[in-house]
Amino acid sequence: MTDAELVVRPGAAPLPSDWSRLPLTVVMPTYNEAANLPRMVDLVMGLPLPGLHLKIVDDSSPDGTGRLAETLADKFNSAGQRRISVLHRTEKDGLGRAYAAGMAAALDEGAAFVVQMDADGSHPAHVVPQMLGTALSTGAGFVVGSRYVDGGSLDEEWGLHRRLLSRFANRYARAVLDTKIRDITAGFNLWRAETLRDVGLENMGSAGYSFQVELKFLAVRAGHSGVEIPIRFEERTEGVSKMSLATQIESALVPLRLRLRNRDNKGGGGQSGRAHNGEYQDDHDTER
Repeated sequence: MTDAELVVRPGAAPLPSDWSRLPLTVVMPTYNEAANLPRMVDLVMGLPLPGLHLKIVDDSSPDGTGRLAETLADKFNSAGQRRISVLHRTEKDGLGRAYAAGMAAALDEGAAFVVQMDADGSHPAHVVPQMLGTALSTGAGFVVGSRYVDGGSLDEEWGLHRRLLSRFANRYARAVLDTKIRDITAGFNLWRAETLRDVGLENMGSAGYSFQVELKFLAVRAGHSGVEIPIRFEERTEGVSKMSLATQIESALVPLRLRLRNRDNKGGGGQSGRAHNGEYQDDHDTER
């Protein structure tokens, strides 16, 4: 089993036409994101990817985000092409479950690639073509938009407490799971359809942000390699964070649960490594 390849790619050339037309679905969960959604939809719909579809997954937002999403879908959809769809869920039961529902729907609809993207403006939409090109050129099963490889960064508005908490969460999960992935908690990821099918989204146990860690862990254990590319992670433009104490507790417990559950089920591959484009590539037996 191979761990993620840590690859820095500072620039991105335009994609070949046949690559840009591949069916790719961006899954964007929302809860009270009415102030951010129109801008994010415009950014995603403006990408030079004719095969792109945006699936908004709304958890019955009290601020009317779901209704706004339908209005935006009507703006971009036509009789000949349905570019935006909205999945309405009846309750707010966790970011991870919202992602799993949206990703499962995308696979059922024929997506060859699925991108996870937050609706708050923190993930740079313009990097999506680069993520797709990286997956296709390297054969990777998933691509991570990473804050913690060379060239990655955090918004200057992040305070010291948040920076330290984010780095600690990454180092903690990496240590428990014994992985070289620099940004295992990252939420901006591209997945091949076959990677998600091999993982089995229906088997995911994480409801909250720890979904990001669990999905990467299971993907590598299923034999899929990954690549990290640098991004700048922005502060949300409007609204407030959905991170709760319960979510933080789950995020601390999930790596331990994964390690214990898999301690007697190590995949093949052993441990070896080599330098790759200035970063370390590790072939390891426990792991995104």
